[in-house]
Amino acid sequence: MSKHQQLSRLTFGAIGVVFGDIGTSPLYALKEVFHSGIPIDEFHVLGVLSLIFWSLTLVVTLKYAIFIMRADNKGEGGIMALMALALHGSRNNPQKMAFITTIGLLGATLFYGDSIITPAISVLSAVEGLQIIAPPLAEFVLPIAITVLGGLFIIQAKGTGNVGRIFAPIMVFWFGSLAVMGVVNMIHHPEVLMAVNPYYAIHLLFELGWEGFVIMGAIVLAITGAEALYADMGHFGLKPIRYAWFGFVFPALLLNYFGQGALLLDRPDAIQNPFYLLAPDWALYPLLILSTLATVIASQAVISGAFSVTRQAIQLGYCPRMNILHTSDDEKGQVYVPAVNWLLMVSVFILVLSFQSSSALASAYGIAVTGTMIVDTVLAYIIIQALWQWSKTTSTVFLSSFLVIDFLFLSSNSLKIPTGGWLPLAVATVLFLIITTWIKGRALLHEYMEEKHVLFEELEKEFTEKLVTVEGTAIYLARTLHGVPQVLLHNLEHNHALHEQIIVLTIATTEEPYVDEAHRVKIRKFGKDREFYRVKLYYGFKQNADVRRALDLVIQEGLVFDPKKVSFFIGSERVTFRMRSPMPPWRRGLFRFLFHNASSPIEFFKIPVDRVVELGIRIEL
Repeated sequence: MSKHQQLSRLTFGAIGVVFGDIGTSPLYALKEVFHSGIPIDEFHVLGVLSLIFWSLTLVVTLKYAIFIMRADNKGEGGIMALMALALHGSRNNPQKMAFITTIGLLGATLFYGDSIITPAISVLSAVEGLQIIAPPLAEFVLPIAITVLGGLFIIQAKGTGNVGRIFAPIMVFWFGSLAVMGVVNMIHHPEVLMAVNPYYAIHLLFELGWEGFVIMGAIVLAITGAEALYADMGHFGLKPIRYAWFGFVFPALLLNYFGQGALLLDRPDAIQNPFYLLAPDWALYPLLILSTLATVIASQAVISGAFSVTRQAIQLGYCPRMNILHTSDDEKGQVYVPAVNWLLMVSVFILVLSFQSSSALASAYGIAVTGTMIVDTVLAYIIIQALWQWSKTTSTVFLSSFLVIDFLFLSSNSLKIPTGGWLPLAVATVLFLIITTWIKGRALLHEYMEEKHVLFEELEKEFTEKLVTVEGTAIYLARTLHGVPQVLLHNLEHNHALHEQIIVLTIATTEEPYVDEAHRVKIRKFGKDREFYRVKLYYGFKQNADVRRALDLVIQEGLVFDPKKVSFFIGSERVTFRMRSPMPPWRRGLFRFLFHNASSPIEFFKIPVDRVVELGIRIEL
């Protein structure tokens, strides 16, 4: 396949995956802006269209497509990749690293709030077309939406690889339909094209005053999903996403919004649902089906994103181990996290049944998105200074320009907090407390291990003739990258025996998304009388460890043993807390719950279960 053909295929695929969220915003964005009560006349319509145009231009095009997408971490994007890159450029400043980690994790938790609202509002807004097409069927909107969403979450366990192949054709047809419907309506009022002049946006904001500030909370609905351009960069690459955005998606969205504006100039009463009323009567049912499919695809992208962020958080040590299943042999990025899937499903069901309409949900939408955008801007600024070494003036202009826009959206959306905006904030707060508790507990656990620290040289001095030597190889799983693991000391204390060959195995996650197999294994030999080896396995934060495969690599590096006959020693740790533990009392029970319910290292690291010996270890923090 030629480079041109490969680029075309990736661009085509990007349309199907990357732009689902932002591509379904025309279903509800313009409607919600005018639902705030502003008059529907030429001045206000042109002003609103101008605000949408410049929001898409400045935030999506300039900030994400041009600037932030340059900040790739070995070709990967997303909040975790951006945070890892910022941390890499701030290694010598512990306070700065703590700040980067805090805001990065805050951005990630806000993403989960968005992951709950996006499927609910997208599918509801599509199915609500029934209220226009067949008003007597309006009572079936909620049952149909619940059914569609339930089916979407259920198929996650089956994998979405096969379904994903039809995403691109559907979304290409979707964006093509958006453009055609927009153009057909613009013919009657071509003056809507004047909205590209920023004068109309600025004039509207000054004319409306406080009310203009309020409608910015609805304008943000047009740019939800902007961060997906960066987050999905690892799957498709920089050029395909940019080509898809500039060459197809961006023009199609603008044509549709301008078409809706032209329709409102002609028929102000069309504000009840300007998207569906763009279409002729004969096309309404096909459009309903197409809209539902498009919103399902948009929801699928967000759900897959939640799985991906969860896996990255686990690999980086910010989250307890969970059961992660790979749903594709070809695509490493396609994973399924059952616990996250079912929690999302229950949360989405509660949302739909509680709010019952896309307009009600719009009041909860936006604050999580704008919060994540602020985090992206701050992390990008740190990268610009530390790694790109822009001048202080240039980087400050970048930061201040985009932060002004981001804070304008955030402050306007903060007015929604009493009517639903509290929801994503509550979700983010709970998740942030869970993550910080886990990080604090792991830090205490590391300190505990350091206190019990014993070097291999010290251990060898303690050897006596009373120790029994056992044939074969023993592999001890260790948390730390140095010293003798507690499980080995525990085995010595109780069994007074050691194997002929001892391998202490530590699995480490790097700040890079991927580590190739040529750089995965590091081996160091200790001891004179016995064969002690320290083996370190390095994985990227987008990779899952596979000990069975890693043993083959270790053998290739020169260690001689039979991987089918080794014994794995793993500590079954039970955590308790001292009365004067540094861990706050309210966090202790939470950490114990997280620690004891984390996925077993045997399953998580793919260790042959029939070769495992577990030893109980009590840890007092």
